[in-house]
Amino acid sequence: MIDKLSWVAIYPEIVLLVMACVITLVDLSDHSPRRTRTHVLTMLTLAGVALLTGMQAAGGHKIEGFGGLVVSDPMGNWLKCFATIALMVTLVYGRPYAGDRGMLRGGELFTLGMFSLLGMFVMISGGHFLMIYLGLELLTLSGYAMVALRRDNAVASEAAMKYFVLGAMASGFLLYGMSMMYGATGSLDIDEVFRAVASGQVQHQVLVFGLVFIVAGLAFKLGAAPFHMWVPDVYHGAPSAVTLMIGGAPKLAAFAIVIRLLVEGLMPLAFDWQQMLAVLAVMSLLVGNLAAIAQSNLKRMLAYSTIAQMGFVLLAFVAGVVNGNSLNAQFAYSAAMFYVVTYVLTTLASFGIILLLAREGFESEEIADLSGLNQRSPLYAGVMAVTMFSLAGLPPLVGFHAKLSVLQALVASGQAVHIALAVFAVVMSLIGAFYYLRVIKVMYFDKPLTATTVSAPVDVRAVLTVNGALILILGILPGGLMALCAQAIVSTLGR
Repeated sequence: MIDKLSWVAIYPEIVLLVMACVITLVDLSDHSPRRTRTHVLTMLTLAGVALLTGMQAAGGHKIEGFGGLVVSDPMGNWLKCFATIALMVTLVYGRPYAGDRGMLRGGELFTLGMFSLLGMFVMISGGHFLMIYLGLELLTLSGYAMVALRRDNAVASEAAMKYFVLGAMASGFLLYGMSMMYGATGSLDIDEVFRAVASGQVQHQVLVFGLVFIVAGLAFKLGAAPFHMWVPDVYHGAPSAVTLMIGGAPKLAAFAIVIRLLVEGLMPLAFDWQQMLAVLAVMSLLVGNLAAIAQSNLKRMLAYSTIAQMGFVLLAFVAGVVNGNSLNAQFAYSAAMFYVVTYVLTTLASFGIILLLAREGFESEEIADLSGLNQRSPLYAGVMAVTMFSLAGLPPLVGFHAKLSVLQALVASGQAVHIALAVFAVVMSLIGAFYYLRVIKVMYFDKPLTATTVSAPVDVRAVLTVNGALILILGILPGGLMALCAQAIVSTLGR
């Protein structure tokens, strides 16, 4: 018999699933060009889900439901809350853009967005390898459909095909790695796998063989080099509203499954997977920063920037366990969580500006399209400048504290290799600052290509202003969010 706590653990998922089905039916009778009724109902649902997950996270309880298939803990609930808010912001920014391009002839953007969020929730809550995989497939299948939403656009269709083929290959890697773990340990339950690996009775070579495939699958989902091939093409080819859906909230879910699989399930193999992640981090920082310099397309530049930023996240995981000692783990993993949350916040604002400047027949994708933006709209130029400075890691913005916390975690380990990685990361950040500052130079010092003023709906303008302000406020006062991340990680790692 399933106990009451099991149902409590999946309340947010139940609400999201039921309302996604209801909104799909309601949308059939909504014939307004901007899908007003569907949009309002979606936003109310997401606000309710964000409140529910926030309350569960604040409660600080850890619940295992359905025999360990799902886990409801503070880390997972905070990530769900942030992912829901990120989707709300994405829909606010993306609705005018989608309406101008005929993407709202049906309500697919809203319903697919909610089903992708449900996939993220299942990934974040997974206490079992197959639950995580099912959530991942729900998220990625929704993503494939959204990239191809502009049926008459050849570039979007091509991007969807590339995403589908490479995504299927990465899912195969992950599933094969999981099957190897099952063969070695006799279980797919994360806690049981941990105990089996920790016992030392499983052949190490088999475990490492499976681990290689799992790490490869995770690297694809994070967009880390050399599994980054899909990122620039999909970011560039997808409609900008969908690019934000793929590049924003899903990063939180990807972070969660790295914690669930590698930290909670395979911590005894930390020596092996930390070496793999170190190589991925170095390649991501190198490829991401150097390739971004050569880009003239803003979306491709931000795609390579994402690869470099994920390199920083992986560096935090490298510093968690030192010589079998996990004392640095809570500090390192909370730094990674803080980095991912703030990165998503910054990404929302940067793509929000791209979506705002786009108009019917004009995508505003090139860096040159931002020329003289400060003369046309000082507010939006200021928001974009804040996001670029934050991504570059300049104080007093939140990106500076995110990078600093990762570097501190590396240095705190006391290992010469980790200190060398920290120095390398700083050098790569200095190189990366070039392409971020180039965007600011174009906005403030180049002559505008057009004299048209920038206009936006009230809700877009308000959310974008708050979004930009938060990047600055959390940079000046980062302590609250850092403490929240630290408490969430402590509660999750406490076995």
